[in-house]
Amino acid sequence: MPLQYAVPGTGGVGPAGAVGAIERVLLDGFDPEAAPARSAVPVPAGELLMMPAAAGPYAGVKIAGVAPANPSAGLPRITGSYLLLDGPTLQPLALLDGAALTALRTPAVTAAALRRLAVPEAEHLVLFGSGPQAYGHLDALLAVRPLRRLTVVARNAERAGALADYGRKLGLAAEVGDPRVVREADLVVCCTTARTPLFDGALVPAHAAVAAVGSHEPDAREVDELLVQRAELYVEARTVAEREAGDLLMAGVAGRQLWNLAELVRGDALVPDGRPRFFKSVGMAWQDLAVAAEVYRAAP
Repeated sequence: MPLQYAVPGTGGVGPAGAVGAIERVLLDGFDPEAAPARSAVPVPAGELLMMPAAAGPYAGVKIAGVAPANPSAGLPRITGSYLLLDGPTLQPLALLDGAALTALRTPAVTAAALRRLAVPEAEHLVLFGSGPQAYGHLDALLAVRPLRRLTVVARNAERAGALADYGRKLGLAAEVGDPRVVREADLVVCCTTARTPLFDGALVPAHAAVAAVGSHEPDAREVDELLVQRAELYVEARTVAEREAGDLLMAGVAGRQLWNLAELVRGDALVPDGRPRFFKSVGMAWQDLAVAAEVYRAAP
């Protein structure tokens, strides 16, 4: 079967479609705990990642590059390509832009989690970061939650202001703030390159839901141990979190209950009142496959 599509972006699939694709894979019975591990290879420019997966009628692999110096040269930090294959024959079906796919699927995973972890009346999002993932997370969360207020916290004031302007164009009361604003948050999303905590976990309200997606390294974190100690904990898969989730590993969560995303989406996870809920995402290959397949199915 010849390669049929070379897709520069993600076609007609938007945030809502990507969230639905993630949820359908899990509702159909996929077990994220059994998913293949990501391979990471250090290279002079940064890191090369290879992420294979198979589920349902499709298989695929993403080859991604993480180049920390790229933004200073006006280039994206995340690069790569995604090869979608026919599951039964492993014949190529489509080649997709890996960076565009990542920018769509990571927020979709967060949105699938937070639509279940946020309290019904949640309307104030505090968003750490001002890059592509920050924009993607705002779009994805608006697809699943009726937000009214946005506060952007970022190191670059100009970029933070631009993201707040974008939020206002979407109808939100949006402003730039500092980390202390988490005390007023209903939702907190961290999508940065930080390696140390961004805010004081004691300030997070008991009703709030928090997500951290910025790292997949065991020695990097965006939230502190106090928040982790206070919160009910959720991950994409326990097997992966035990290797890569620095936010949890550095806080010492041995023996703690970690609910995985499948349990959350299927309604089997505990979602308690009276304490924060924290979702830690490191990114998994099955998520890329789910969204890549959705893009392929939606292609003309």
